[in-house]
Amino acid sequence: MGFSPRFMDQHLHAYSKNSGMFFIWGLILMAVGIFAVTATTFTTLVTVMVLGFIILFSGLVLFLDSITFWRGKDHGFALSFLASLLYLAAGVLLISNPVEGSITLTFLLGVIYTILGLTRLFFYGVVKVPQWGWSFTNGIITLLIGILILMSWPASSLFIIGLFVGIDIFFCGLAYTMGAVAMRSKSRS
Repeated sequence: MGFSPRFMDQHLHAYSKNSGMFFIWGLILMAVGIFAVTATTFTTLVTVMVLGFIILFSGLVLFLDSITFWRGKDHGFALSFLASLLYLAAGVLLISNPVEGSITLTFLLGVIYTILGLTRLFFYGVVKVPQWGWSFTNGIITLLIGILILMSWPASSLFIIGLFVGIDIFFCGLAYTMGAVAMRSKSRS
């Protein structure tokens, strides 16, 4: 599925004009992705701590929401306040103990991939969408990833998250780079 001709006409010049920046940004992301994959333990711990800060910030926002908006209302205050305390506790735990946080998150990741793989296998085994074999294969791969994570858990906890993050960053950079090359060649023709 490509962009509509009207979209391409309106934005081709802007994209091709900035294709050099997209290309450089893509190369930077690819380099960061390669570093993240080669330093998976570091990447895992940083990712867990960043997630901890995000959850902590969310807990602060929920806490402020519960004491400013929900206070004095019979329904909603207790749940909102309790949720904010859980978020705050989870954020503090992830930040203060990223190794144990990575163990927990890796286990959850393995369970989620296993359930997702089984769900995809069941769904695409029953509902035969066009080219369903590819989707069914995707379900098998997802299930295998989940099983592999769980089988190697907790030993895999210090590298799985970093590996996934690094691979994602690398392919994001590759997409930017290839998009820039495509835009440059499209604008020349």
